Amino acid sequence: MSNFPVIASILSEKNLGEFVKDKYNLDEKFQCKLFRTGVNHTYFISDKNNKYVIRVYCYDWRTKTEIKEELRLLQLLKENSLSVSYPIPDKENNLIQEINAPEGLRYIVLFSYAEGEKMRFMDNETCFEMGLLMAKFHNITSNKSINRTNYNLELLLTKSYERLTEFFSEDLSEMKYLKKTGIEITKKFQDIEQSEFQKGIVHLDIWYDNVTVKNKEEITIFDFDNCGNGFLFLDIGYFFIQLFHIESDKEVYESKVESFLNGYRNVRELTEKEIKLIPEAGASIFAFYLGVQAQRFDWSNIFLTENYLKMFVGRIKSWMEYYKNKKITVANNGSYEKP
Repeated sequence: MSNFPVIASILSEKNLGEFVKDKYNLDEKFQCKLFRTGVNHTYFISDKNNKYVIRVYCYDWRTKTEIKEELRLLQLLKENSLSVSYPIPDKENNLIQEINAPEGLRYIVLFSYAEGEKMRFMDNETCFEMGLLMAKFHNITSNKSINRTNYNLELLLTKSYERLTEFFSEDLSEMKYLKKTGIEITKKFQDIEQSEFQKGIVHLDIWYDNVTVKNKEEITIFDFDNCGNGFLFLDIGYFFIQLFHIESDKEVYESKVESFLNGYRNVRELTEKEIKLIPEAGASIFAFYLGVQAQRFDWSNIFLTENYLKMFVGRIKSWMEYYKNKKITVANNGSYEKP
């Protein structure tokens, strides 16, 4: 009897461990453990003294070219002394492995392990360091591009909305809000002269879950799976909207925004026009990730329901309403000025 076709599989820890140990000439004492499944599958392989991360890309999620570009970016960042989780070459100096999974060809990359802990509630000092680190990242990637996605409003808003229409009625109030807000954000971008906007390679997913912190100041960024090209302030907008929903006390939130911006401006300029669009940037990326969840519904998403849509759109709405009558400004000396 032939095997029935599948759309997604989870690789055996034992067999993947043996595969990686052979390819990378690791000692037999290394043990492989599944950490998390999702858009990609993450495994840890370790012995008493060393630990690495194995990423198994899901079938038909990223092309080999896209992965090569992600790894090329990571090597560039490492060469410029930015603290990132970087790819490890195998004993033949290859960075990407290929396996024939039941659903088709899947790619595997071994990464360095990001030391430290995930810090959901960052203090002001760590937020300052996050601003410094993001600015250093943007200094390296400014005016550069990679052969990957271009994050424009068409992709972030229009395409995401179209993906959601496959699952939800356009008569839902949340869908109406997404469509209306998308039009308003697009118009606001068009109404502002964009010649001063700084472009380059963006991470697009920098938040507490994709960084580790050691001793408050040693921060490592990882998971560049969504890296691409776009306005650099998109990364700031996404970090802020995540921080906004983590911090229930908005005075605390404002102080952490101030710390972050002070850190960022210590290293890199940020124009008033860019700062003015941070709320729209955060909302656009949240809308984009709703579209991603629709895109991967059939192979790694079990929670895309009307209740989830209401919750997620509610977050976008509360964020936009908060900034409706507020203004973020940065003084000439680089310090943050509260509204």
